[in-house]
Amino acid sequence: MKILIIINDAPYGTEKAFNALRIANQLNKDYPETEVVIFLMADGVNCAIPNQNTPNGYYNIERMLKLSTRKGTRLLLCGSCLEARGLKSVELVEQAEISTMAELTKEIMNSDKVFTF
Repeated sequence: MKILIIINDAPYGTEKAFNALRIANQLNKDYPETEVVIFLMADGVNCAIPNQNTPNGYYNIERMLKLSTRKGTRLLLCGSCLEARGLKSVELVEQAEISTMAELTKEIMNSDKVFTF
């Protein structure tokens, strides 16, 4: 089975990215045979910026992304969304791949389930 998770929201301010990554990491833990793909678009591309400071005891999106990619999740980022936010040349978390809308539509069509946050 293949599951695609699309994150549109910024890493902090709402808990949408947090909850999306909780689901991705739980899928990786409970169903390791499932292929998980995360696609970051719109303000969601900010989730892939490393070294963001969070208060002690607060969730950290970078750590959650790293856990997910270590378990085999593929992490794709909308290239035009990065460019629109002036982030095309900034450092990104390890395993982040700059992608396209064409690749997103291909991932949608090849996935058994698609979740959007």
